Amino acid sequence: MAWISLILAGLCEMFGVVMINKLHHDRDWKAFLLLVLGFGASFIFLAYSMETLPMGTAYAIWTGIGASGGAILGMIIYGESKDWKRLVFIGMVLGAAVGLKLVS
Repeated sequence: MAWISLILAGLCEMFGVVMINKLHHDRDWKAFLLLVLGFGASFIFLAYSMETLPMGTAYAIWTGIGASGGAILGMIIYGESKDWKRLVFIGMVLGAAVGLKLVS
């Protein structure tokens, strides 16, 4: 259950990042409310997962999902560059998070 919670935390982090960009463009209260809810849920799920998982592993996976997912969503939703070098580095972030889990 801790791993499911951690994945949900990462997905909520991705949602929060998208809402930051939406708030920057739209400046409406709905985007702000969704931003707060997204990050709030992310921290709650992260805290729950850290009751079982080691802090370093949980934090690395959470930030990896958030950072990589945010970059991928930027490519999909906002038309950011899909250069192969960006994809390689996103893969490296995810690989490092998985590698940390494997050696923990």
